[in-house]
Amino acid sequence: MHLRPVPLFLAALGPLAPWASGIELPAMFSRHAVLQQEEPVPVWGWGTPGEAVDVTFAGQSKRTMVDEKGNWRIELAPLKASAEGQILEVTGAESGRLKVEDILVGEVWMASGQSNMQWALSATERAKEDIPAASHPGIRMFLTDLVTAASPRRRVGGEWNVTTPQNAGKFSAVGYYFALKLHAEVGVPVGIIRTAWGGKPSEAFTSRQTLMEEPEGRALLQKLDAEMRRFDLGKAEAAYQKQLENWEKIRKSNRAEKDPKKRKKLPRKPQKPSPPALSPRRPVSIYNGMIHPWTGYAMKGAIWYQGESNASRAKEYETIFPLLILDWRKQWQKELPFYFVQLANFRAPTRKPGEASSWAELQNAQRLTLRLPKTGMAVINDIGAAGDIHPRNKKDVGERLARWALVKEHGRKDVVVSGPLFRSFKVEGGGIRISFDYAEGLKTRDGKKPGRFEVAGEDQVWQWGEAVIDGETVLVSSEKVPNPVAVRYAWASNPEGANLVNAAGLPASLFRTDHWKLSTER
Repeated sequence: MHLRPVPLFLAALGPLAPWASGIELPAMFSRHAVLQQEEPVPVWGWGTPGEAVDVTFAGQSKRTMVDEKGNWRIELAPLKASAEGQILEVTGAESGRLKVEDILVGEVWMASGQSNMQWALSATERAKEDIPAASHPGIRMFLTDLVTAASPRRRVGGEWNVTTPQNAGKFSAVGYYFALKLHAEVGVPVGIIRTAWGGKPSEAFTSRQTLMEEPEGRALLQKLDAEMRRFDLGKAEAAYQKQLENWEKIRKSNRAEKDPKKRKKLPRKPQKPSPPALSPRRPVSIYNGMIHPWTGYAMKGAIWYQGESNASRAKEYETIFPLLILDWRKQWQKELPFYFVQLANFRAPTRKPGEASSWAELQNAQRLTLRLPKTGMAVINDIGAAGDIHPRNKKDVGERLARWALVKEHGRKDVVVSGPLFRSFKVEGGGIRISFDYAEGLKTRDGKKPGRFEVAGEDQVWQWGEAVIDGETVLVSSEKVPNPVAVRYAWASNPEGANLVNAAGLPASLFRTDHWKLSTER
């Protein structure tokens, strides 16, 4: 039996389950929810076709009819922020009434990506001091169930959680610190929607329709579709049963064997087979199961921490990652602010100039994504860990993301939004002068000379550069490169010695001025 991908347009026509016999709301409109302030707020659900539905909230009353597919939807006029819990009431003319209590109005942000966004507050370096103090009724987090789907769903699993010492430990740490900063600075409730899933590529969070728009996305989908055509559920289940029987046989034998030295190594227990399209590592699957159900839910923007799972395909990420951002904006029908984290420093420090690095290439792909409007990047190449892909310092990460929201969404003039970001360069005699954005008070973190600058001539041979800070620019040169044409900074997975910061102490991002093909590019 061959399973083929379900045409996505069919699933988009209505809910996956038949319409309910009574009035129903999706899980996001539940107790402790946060609704977005100062913009229209859609509310939707299911009911009996032809039934009238009345929705009341914060002094507003709206009426609509359930359509022939069992769907209904209304739109509340823009709401004022409120830290006082209010009641959302939905009444079906024939099927009863729903009352949802303790709903706040403030800012709503989606926190998505892979494990570093999913990473729990309980596993951070500040867990012992911050969790007992995590009593913030105005900060809530929806922990979305980790599910995939072969076609877009409209229902979502999970629930809203109020920030208490009992709940906070399971929160996204980055999402929590981001919300904590916003809540303190803006003074309104903050709701975080966690849709992160560890170890997953960005294309899994993107719709099929949008991936089809670019060759890189189409190639990923063609590979998936080919896998689906080859997939035979009957054969896969038969192979699984055989592997499981062998596994059980070894386990039983080991239990009977009294001599530990004679026991066989027990392999990993076989996993039940499922179609490739349901794998969270494949394109579209997480979007269908976890992102699409939220589309239309009013929110301010998104924060994102991901890229590790795409690092081996870094060049492709220059297209795939912007596609995700554009896709979400298309789905929400608004230019969502999208603020993301550049990957942290990781692995053993390098010592030679000119070394290729897929990790650095991925970081650069993230930097290039800043070409999209209403994006921002938190640079964290100063707080990573050589031997740990999950840095335990999540407080600085969340707060650096919050800087973008405070400056760009709330007009804060007293907050430095970012560390220095490369703007331009020009050759001056035997050196190259580099200009930056956000470079006020340019200096080094440790008071030493600027490190990790590389320069090269037309021969494309890289040499360490001597760097001098000159106002808000840096002049880089090398005696070994009399006629430089290109410069790089912090170009390594772990650029030990990269110490350029601004007056706020925020680190400069890596960059490259050349467009030479790297050995990591495919």
